[in-house]
Amino acid sequence: MSLSVRRGWMRSVGVLMGMFAVACLGWATEVHTNPLNHDPLVREAFVHFYELDYPGAVERFDRFHQEHPGDPQATALLLDAVIFQELYRQDLLDTTFYANDGFLTGHHATQEDPATRDRILGLADEAIHEADWRIGRNSSDIDALFARGWARSLKCTYLAMVERGFGAGFRLASKAKDDEMKVLQLDPNYVDAKLITGVYEYVVGALPGPFKFLIGFAGITGSKSRGMEMLKDAGNRGITTNVEARTVIALFLRRESKYKDAIQGVRSLKNEYPRNYLFWLEEANLRKDGGEGMAAVQAYRDIVESSAKPGYFASARLELAYFGLGDALRGQRIYRDAAQAYEQAAWTPNVGPELKIRSLLAAGECHDLLGERPLAIKDYQAAISAGPGTSRADTARKRIRNAYHGN
Repeated sequence: MSLSVRRGWMRSVGVLMGMFAVACLGWATEVHTNPLNHDPLVREAFVHFYELDYPGAVERFDRFHQEHPGDPQATALLLDAVIFQELYRQDLLDTTFYANDGFLTGHHATQEDPATRDRILGLADEAIHEADWRIGRNSSDIDALFARGWARSLKCTYLAMVERGFGAGFRLASKAKDDEMKVLQLDPNYVDAKLITGVYEYVVGALPGPFKFLIGFAGITGSKSRGMEMLKDAGNRGITTNVEARTVIALFLRRESKYKDAIQGVRSLKNEYPRNYLFWLEEANLRKDGGEGMAAVQAYRDIVESSAKPGYFASARLELAYFGLGDALRGQRIYRDAAQAYEQAAWTPNVGPELKIRSLLAAGECHDLLGERPLAIKDYQAAISAGPGTSRADTARKRIRNAYHGN
C-alpha cells in the first residue's frame, strides 16, 4: 500500500471514528420526556405560567386536561399551575421567606381558601390514582412513575408551605423521590426527574449533623453536592423542569451566601422571561442579602416603577417589593423611609396575612428606633389584630411592653 493510500485510509478511518464519537455523544445526551410535554398547547401554557399569567396558564392546562382524560401527566400539569397560582396569591413565593430557618419554626398566618384547597388535593389524588392504575399494569411505565412523583411533590409543596404539615410533607417527598429515582434507574436520560431527586438530595444533605445521623438509621441519606449536580443537569437539559431547577439553585446558593453566583443565575432567568415579576424581585432580594445596600434599594424602586407601566407585568404583587424595599432601607439605617415602605406593603390590597404581619412588626420596630413610640404601638397592635395566634404577634406583644432598641 502506497504512503498516499495509507494516509487516505487513515484519514477516512479518523473521520468515521469522529462521526461515531459524535453520534455516541448525541445518544448519550439525548433527553427523554413524556411526548405530551411537546404539545403546542402545553408549551403555550408554560409561556403564560412563566410570565406569571396564572389564569391564562390554568385555563390552557385545564383545557389540555379535559382533552386527555385519565392521563396523570395532564392532571399533574394542571395541578402545578393551580398550586402556584394559589401560592402567589398568598405571597408565599417570596424566597426571603425560605432563605432562613425561621420558616420552619413558630406559627404563621395563612388564608387558605377551602374551595382551592379541595381542588388542589383533589387534582393531586386524581393524578396519583391515574398513575397507580398504569403502574399496576406496567411497573416500568416511566411516564406514569414521573407523573406520580411530580404530583406527590406538588402535594408536599402545598402541605408544607400553606398548611405547615411538615411531617406529612416529608413522607410525600420521600415517596416522590423514590418514584423519580426509579425513573432515572429505568432511563437515566429522563432528565426532568432530576429536579425532585436533586432537591431531596440537597435538603437532606444540608440537615444538621446530629439529625442527619439519626435519620441515617432509617436509610435516609443525601448529599448537597450530588443534589446540586442533579439540579444543574435539570436546569441545563430539562424539558419541563429547567426553569424550576435554576430557580431552586439560586435559592440554595443564597443559603450558602454565594450571592454573586445566585444573581448571575437569576439574571439569566430574568433575561429569558423579562416580564416575570418574581425574577425581578429575586434579583433585588439577592442584592439586598448580598450587602449591596443602595443598589438593592434602587432595584426595588425599579420594580415599583416598572409595575406602574400598564400591562408590563401580568401580575405584580407590589407588597413583596415594598417589603424588600423596607428591609433594604432598614439595612442602610434609613428608618423613616423603611417604616413607610413596610406600611405600604402591609396595606396593599389583597396582601397575604403572613406578609402583612411581618411588615407591620418591622414598621413598628423602625418607629421605635426613631423614638416614635405611639406610631410603633399602632403598628404592633395592627400586627396582633392581623394574626393574634402567630409567633410574630407574640413578638409584637413584647414590643408593646418594651420598646425595640435594635437588640
